[in-house]
Amino acid sequence: MVTQIPDGGVEFTFYRPNASQVAIAGDFNNWQTTFFMTRLPDGRWQSRLQLAPGTYQFRYYADGEWFNDYAAFGLEHGPYGLNSVARVEPPRSCDEPAPRISQSFRAQPTSEPPLESHTPTVERIPPRSGVIAPAMAS
Repeated sequence: MVTQIPDGGVEFTFYRPNASQVAIAGDFNNWQTTFFMTRLPDGRWQSRLQLAPGTYQFRYYADGEWFNDYAAFGLEHGPYGLNSVARVEPPRSCDEPAPRISQSFRAQPTSEPPLESHTPTVERIPPRSGVIAPAMAS
């Protein structure tokens, strides 16, 4: 999985609990298997990289085997097969205003009668064993 963090860095996470060593390689490091990832207690491997905005191809290299990340931004054909894709957006500054809604998307008055108000029903589903879920407000 690929996640862009607020400071503009990119976090790569790969689940391979039985691997002894995992690296990430891509066009951002000339496909060298020298960017080693850190093992987390739950079997995931993680690495944070600072990449310039753009689109990158990459793969994980675990114990001598190549793996794609199907939770990334898609797959693209490379010279040796399919590669995962990471998209890096420019970081937004804190003082940058949020995008404004254009006039054409604003609600317009209507002659339709208002919808009846109702309270939505929320079904509480217990989390799976070992998964930590945030508490829901009542």
